Amino acid sequence: MEQHGEREPEEFTLVATKPYFNLPTACPLCLPLFIYLKLANFPFRLSSNSIFPDSDQIPYVESGTYVAYNNENGGVIENLKRDGIVDLDSEFQSVPDWVAMKAMISSWLADAMMYELWVGSDGKSAYKIYYSDLSWPIGKVLFLKQVYSVKQRLGITKDNAEQREDEIYKRAKIAYGALSTRLGDQNFLFDDRPSSLDATLLGHVLVTLHALPETSVLRSELLEHGNVVRYAEKHKMELIESGSSSSGPQFHSVPSSSTPKRGPSNWSSKPKSKPKREKTEEEKTFKRRAKYFLAAQLLAVLLFLSLMGGNDSGDMELDDEDEGIAFD
Repeated sequence: MEQHGEREPEEFTLVATKPYFNLPTACPLCLPLFIYLKLANFPFRLSSNSIFPDSDQIPYVESGTYVAYNNENGGVIENLKRDGIVDLDSEFQSVPDWVAMKAMISSWLADAMMYELWVGSDGKSAYKIYYSDLSWPIGKVLFLKQVYSVKQRLGITKDNAEQREDEIYKRAKIAYGALSTRLGDQNFLFDDRPSSLDATLLGHVLVTLHALPETSVLRSELLEHGNVVRYAEKHKMELIESGSSSSGPQFHSVPSSSTPKRGPSNWSSKPKSKPKREKTEEEKTFKRRAKYFLAAQLLAVLLFLSLMGGNDSGDMELDDEDEGIAFD
């Protein structure tokens, strides 16, 4: 089922957003990868990146000089399969129903989650997941930038906003119904064996149930399918809650301050504090990176504000409710 290949003796680290909402990571891209590795019984450490939480490279898996980024070659799971590290899908790739279900989850449900987090809800969940460790002005503007980016990606304008919302929720409802029928009372979607399809669906369902507000339309649609909810909560207990006391990765994450990059891992190097000690090279590097990060984010804020001021209000205008969001 899983293939650890030649790298099995090495330690692998999954870099994701920090734990939130009683989940090891509440990012809709990171949680499925965490679950995928757990379903494969693949040993790894969990590390959080608080400096670049919305980087398109995150999540990623690294071991020594090896790294598999989210934004390269089809994503982390595809990279891990291609490199012979861990593959749960080798026997499902040519099954038509499996391929169709995977396409539906990765498009219709992914769009619905994106819409719900950034546009359809009050935005507090997305802010907590990605920006709560940043200073308020930077976090707020980055959030608004992402809202604008999501609207562009989903093709949402002032003129078609209601129509697109109806389409997104309608497709999500169809997807939930089809997946509920496919699942039935089984433990997994196909052949009673786990695959990346289960990991992707479980991640989506758990974020929907635990991270989205009770007023969420997507959450309400999901709750109509009790077997899918039970399936997700059962695996949450087995893979996340029970797993936290096993030999697998701990529920809490190891904070990471490193910039995503190729090269040897330094997640485990955490020098003990001593009075009046000299700063290590790692600390000096981190301090420089923090300065660069703040400068880059301030520049992004200024560019975004200049764009908002220089474009027609019809193109760049954010909804009043977006502008009035107050984050704790």
